Amino acid sequence: MKANIYRTNNCGELRLSDVGKEVRLSGWINTVRKLGGITFLTLRDNFGLTQVILRDEKLLSGLSKESVIKVEGKVVERESKNFKMPTGEIEVEAKKVTLLGKCQNVLPFEITEAPQTKEELRLKYRFLDLRNPELHERILKRAQILKFVRDRLTELGFVEFQTPILANTSPEGARDFIVPTVYAPGEFYALPQSPQQFKQLLMTSGFDRYFQIAPCFRNEAARADRTPGEFYQIDMEMSFATQDDVFEVCETLATEIFEKFSDYKVCKTPFKRIKWADAMRDYCTDKPDLRNPLRVQDATEFFDKTEVGFLKGKTAKLIKAKAAEKSRKFFDELSTFVISLEGKGLAWAKMLNGELSGSFVKALKEDEKARFIKEFEIADGDAVFIIADEKDKATKLVGTLRNELGERLDLLDKNAIEMCWIVDFPFYEKNEETGKPDFAHNPFSMPQGEMKALSEKDPFEIVAYQYDLVCNGYEMLSGAIRNHDPEIMVKAFEIAGYPKEVVEQKFPALYNAFHYGAPPHAGCAFGFDRMLMPIMHQDSIREVIAFPLNKNGRDLLMGSPSVPTEEQLKSCGIKIDKKEK
Repeated sequence: MKANIYRTNNCGELRLSDVGKEVRLSGWINTVRKLGGITFLTLRDNFGLTQVILRDEKLLSGLSKESVIKVEGKVVERESKNFKMPTGEIEVEAKKVTLLGKCQNVLPFEITEAPQTKEELRLKYRFLDLRNPELHERILKRAQILKFVRDRLTELGFVEFQTPILANTSPEGARDFIVPTVYAPGEFYALPQSPQQFKQLLMTSGFDRYFQIAPCFRNEAARADRTPGEFYQIDMEMSFATQDDVFEVCETLATEIFEKFSDYKVCKTPFKRIKWADAMRDYCTDKPDLRNPLRVQDATEFFDKTEVGFLKGKTAKLIKAKAAEKSRKFFDELSTFVISLEGKGLAWAKMLNGELSGSFVKALKEDEKARFIKEFEIADGDAVFIIADEKDKATKLVGTLRNELGERLDLLDKNAIEMCWIVDFPFYEKNEETGKPDFAHNPFSMPQGEMKALSEKDPFEIVAYQYDLVCNGYEMLSGAIRNHDPEIMVKAFEIAGYPKEVVEQKFPALYNAFHYGAPPHAGCAFGFDRMLMPIMHQDSIREVIAFPLNKNGRDLLMGSPSVPTEEQLKSCGIKIDKKEK
């Protein structure tokens, strides 16, 4: 094999044992420092940094930071060592420098200051942003975790498949991205929101364990933990599997990933299982952060028997915490926080030295005050926080308030990973406009009680074999025992307002496949990008993706979405109705 003309070594790998060697290094000029007649620079590549010393200024003539160069010289021991650098005991004394790729003198931002730069500018020049060592390392770590997942699932008997990107529409709760085609003008593919139907078809095809690092596409708004457009799932499916079988695989995989690639204390297996109804009762969310010890209590009935006007006749939710020593400012700021979420405010009380005081206490009679203390077991040092509103709104607000109290009272162990299963989700939820049943979760799930439940129960009382894995307050996985019976499939969709003809038309492959012998099967999907956020200590999902869209769904680097030409539109049978703004 011929010697590499650009490098004999990578930056970052030379050590004291290499002193005296003649080497070639290639990379980006990271920093330049002049001291007397000598120039010191650090050279950076994918693998690290190496200091280079130039005694002849002509060697660096006209070169600026971020230019790509090749350095040829000898490894020498540094007089002033830097033990913070892996290569800090040596440097390369340059004899020859060759320019490989010139960088213009003015950078849009300094690479070392990229994390402090406005995100829009970073995304526009993402190729520069990715040179920052912190982000660069995160993307490399992403690849390492991806390889680990592939290797581990293969060891567990799963086989990797690829499923189509050009697919059909699916009623999974988010808007589809639709794709026109010149082969059928006026008709459209849809980008898959998930490989749901394809992986179930693989099970009906006789394969046993499927997995895929699957790209998924949902035309929905961004959040800190959700990227608009494209995201990736660790998608899995298993034939002849129970819920416990799925849980065992997922707990093994999740635990090993966090233990291998993070420094967190990871909760022990088996993970805690919480029924959806219990989670909504105790935490007012189906994504509870179990690092937070606070629980929610229902105070509706208590205040209905009082004359506290602004609490009476509403759904009242109460949280109790050791916060009685906090100042009035603390409680006022929390009330402002609730109002910022479109709540009506916060009622509060605290017990200090045996005395109960607070925003509503004066409105309570003495016997009501005593009953309040007894019913909610309020002890000295306790503070109570109450939100009263319409049921759904009160539930949502108090769930958010619980998270906020956990942060403000410093109740969370930031070095811990706490995971739990939320199980027994409702199969249907009420459509706010029509009052009729809509699918609450995955429409291809098996209802508990199967056909008997669908035929005899109130739809809003039917529970599904559906489950989520929650990690530190984030939904990290969703899955279900799948329906594999065509009659149950038709009945389930019928209750949600889809007649048999629609099922046959919208899901012909699954509907037909289920008539030819389908095995019981179950599966799930980890949100891969979302899993990386806590591992890499990031609050934004865009910080763990190489080329993310911005929060408005735009690719500032590539300039998309963009306007197609009239010729492109015409070939696909599309006409744009341009509306005046």
